[in-house]
Amino acid sequence: MIFKTLAGKTSVVGLRLPQTFIFLLVLGSLGFGALFFLPETSRLKRIFQHNSDSSAVITDSVNGQRAQPISPIGYGLIRAPPLDIGVLRSKSQLSSSNGKQRNNNKGRSQGTVSMEHMSEGDAADNKVHTRGVVVSSRARSPVRVKLRNCMLKPPYGANYGKPSDPESLQRREKVKEMMKFAWDNYKRYAWGENELRPLSRNGNDGRTFGGLRGASIVDSLDTLYIMGLGEEYQEAKEWVENNLNLSVGGEASLFEVNIRYVGGLLSAYYLTGEEVFKRKVVELGRNLLPAFNTPTGIPHGVVNLAGRSTGGDLGRSSVLAEFGTLHLEFVHLSELTKDPIYTEKVMNIRKHLNQLDKPHGLYPNALNPVSGNWEQHYVSIGALGDSFYEYLIKSYLMSDRTDEVAKRMYYAALEAIEKNLVQRSPGGLIYVAEWRGGILDHKMGHLACFSGGMIGIGAEHGSPETRQHQLDLAANITHTCHESYRRTPTKLGPEVFRFDDGAEATAPRVNERHYILRPEVVESYMYMWRLTHDPKYREWGWEALEALERHCRLATGFSGIIDVYGHIIQHDNLQQSFFLAETLKYLYLLFSDDDLLPLKDWVFNTEAHPLPVIPRNCSQKTEDTDRWPA
Repeated sequence: MIFKTLAGKTSVVGLRLPQTFIFLLVLGSLGFGALFFLPETSRLKRIFQHNSDSSAVITDSVNGQRAQPISPIGYGLIRAPPLDIGVLRSKSQLSSSNGKQRNNNKGRSQGTVSMEHMSEGDAADNKVHTRGVVVSSRARSPVRVKLRNCMLKPPYGANYGKPSDPESLQRREKVKEMMKFAWDNYKRYAWGENELRPLSRNGNDGRTFGGLRGASIVDSLDTLYIMGLGEEYQEAKEWVENNLNLSVGGEASLFEVNIRYVGGLLSAYYLTGEEVFKRKVVELGRNLLPAFNTPTGIPHGVVNLAGRSTGGDLGRSSVLAEFGTLHLEFVHLSELTKDPIYTEKVMNIRKHLNQLDKPHGLYPNALNPVSGNWEQHYVSIGALGDSFYEYLIKSYLMSDRTDEVAKRMYYAALEAIEKNLVQRSPGGLIYVAEWRGGILDHKMGHLACFSGGMIGIGAEHGSPETRQHQLDLAANITHTCHESYRRTPTKLGPEVFRFDDGAEATAPRVNERHYILRPEVVESYMYMWRLTHDPKYREWGWEALEALERHCRLATGFSGIIDVYGHIIQHDNLQQSFFLAETLKYLYLLFSDDDLLPLKDWVFNTEAHPLPVIPRNCSQKTEDTDRWPA
């Protein structure tokens, strides 16, 4: 679909949820009346997940644009603005006009949440609803009371993240429209399947999730809720309650199930308080535990969700980015269940890693779960390694900065990465190369572009003398990733871009030119915007959004493209679930104010599912507050 100018034409979704009023008059012995309000209601993301479909079709040609002159930069020459600590530490409060409580089921222990569509302007002026959310009584279990009283901080700020400037508000509304469009087409053509194939108008299940279904539904729960898409959220919640079967017998990727299903259900529970999400995530967490039944406790990469076997090949290596991307979710499972087994499992992984020698301080990407030794000396902060490093700094932040082991591991790893992997290209671009037994491979994957944001959020917490240096490094890496987008005709970045044989942030190899709706570049834009408030990050995000609209939007959903350098566009026929969970959520947050899911109170897992920081004095706090809807 050709992208059209949005100025003055941004679709604003008005109040759409139908309302039905039923007036019941019961006479006789009961003698009362009631008025009820009834709303109607793969393997692998982190490795190569390009789906080549035989039905790929040619669509529009690219409107050629003359490239801007390339300005070589040097490491340290891009100076990021100082950290805006006031932004990160500012207090966020819920609006005093909280949504009405409606308790129509007094005898029930489980409440419901209903939401209505509202435009941003309507939400700001409406004094009846809280961002279109009408919250009825929730289950007041001891766990939930503790969460309300201590752990959970208001996610929506004073005005639900509504930006003050009209341009950002218009852009945020556009992201919301894209989410609704993607969801509506998934619902129409692939409801209950894992992902939508927009060209063939059907669903894709694959084998990544071991028979689990509805990945796009679970991945979208928090995005729908945050954006105020209430009818769509309610549909998703009802599907989870009635159709999400967790006792399937196939072998699933431990990593993918954890980040998408466990992360998505945890986030949905923390944001909404709906007990169904807690019940489901606790059940699923138990089903993942057999993966850890190895001599070392390093889990297998796959697990049989029915618990009939450990899953996986005993001779198969475990991948750093897979067994190292469990900590956030498993610690929260222990918080919810009061069962320490989940925390013990991930702490054992950390203990084992700290006992191993590391070549030049680097973590190789593969470990044998039986012997406990490294399988080879291949190091990458992109595919196979990436989110291990991300979870180190985020574990420290999620612990309310008390997890000193995670902090030491992160900064030691970052120092080794800077010393051995960070490079400057002949044209002055800063990138993070890959390391193969001491030999550098001068390439960087799209997946590695998350590192700009990671290094940025870690900058505040390092030693004072390194803070600005690390923020500059984050800015330089993010700039390089932006260049990988800017230097293509489509203005979308390739899966891998190189810095050798004359290449400068480009992909000379045909098999590395695809774009599959990945989020990592806009993820770093969002973090760098929040850390510096440099307006270029919002402009870069808007450029990416325009390119998505122009080249990836079809009549039946969004699709990745096969060649970002092609002047004739071919689509890969897959709307990835992480496009709904991550790419669109990060864009929405980029154009929102910082008190929407403030970074001081919430940490995003690697699938962009927000999890609350666990305050260090949480177990000691008992005082109730009115800052969170009851």
